[in-house]
Amino acid sequence: MSFPFDTDTSRPVVALAPMAGITDLPMRNLVSRFGADLVVSEMVASGELVTARAGTRERAELGIGQAATSVQLAGREARVMAEAARQVADLGAKIIDINMGCPAKKVTGGLSGSALMRDPDHALSLIEAVAEAVDVPVTVKMRLGWDDDSLNAPQLARMAEGAGAAMITVHGRTRCQFYKGQADWGAIRAVTEAVTIPVLANGDILDAATARRALTASGAQGVMIGRGIQGRPWAVAEVMADLSGTKFARPADPAALAAEHYEAILAFYGTDLGLRVARKHLGWYMDAAATPAALRGTILRSRDTAEVLRLLPEALMPRAAAPAERAVA
Repeated sequence: MSFPFDTDTSRPVVALAPMAGITDLPMRNLVSRFGADLVVSEMVASGELVTARAGTRERAELGIGQAATSVQLAGREARVMAEAARQVADLGAKIIDINMGCPAKKVTGGLSGSALMRDPDHALSLIEAVAEAVDVPVTVKMRLGWDDDSLNAPQLARMAEGAGAAMITVHGRTRCQFYKGQADWGAIRAVTEAVTIPVLANGDILDAATARRALTASGAQGVMIGRGIQGRPWAVAEVMADLSGTKFARPADPAALAAEHYEAILAFYGTDLGLRVARKHLGWYMDAAATPAALRGTILRSRDTAEVLRLLPEALMPRAAAPAERAVA
């Protein structure tokens, strides 16, 4: 059993984090094209997957069969989690990740996600069930703990390794923090010192500078990048290059890249849903380009694909930073 990427390299692993409604197939394909050691599917409810077996579209959504893609499963029942893992492994999944970090109330309310950190023995039963059900690597994504009074990630990570987990990712916040405050990369070090398997640090890692600080503070073997790819699908590859001591050339034509992404979203979802999904991605591209508000509004309101494609070059053209921004830099 091995990862489809090298975990024993002088360069730390750099992965794309799963983000609901963001890291869909079009985005993962784009990130992978620039370069990534690993990309993770959006969280999949194991019960729903077992009830409705994955068809062709669902396989595409999960990225099943793609070498550097992990399928992330969430759930509460060991039997159901094991069956879901078997299904996606039989369909070609290369890695299965168990979600023990999602803080959303609709997930923790169902006693899944980071709620599992409140019941380590039950969490262990899920890891054991999944690891026994499949022959591909099983990984676990967790938080530091439920709250500041229960920072049990090191203990749970040790238990996970003993149950067969091949890698651990730790978001440097508790569940009760949600996404507030600053991720505590230093607190992840207790996890890296508790296990012999690779540990990835996650949370507030946006670029090469924050990746290096997170690695130094955590002692982790790699990082997982989330928000940093919003409007910058090359961010994972850029961090990989920096950690390798090589140069990375950002896309020379961001408008062409955004247009390609826009068309891929519409092709994947269809026009109605695709337009809603595309707006947030186009918004992030325009955030980076400091697009004027009027032009931004026209693009985000438009339902005319041709109009959007026509306006993107103007919207994403290079602009000089404002005087105040230059002073800060």
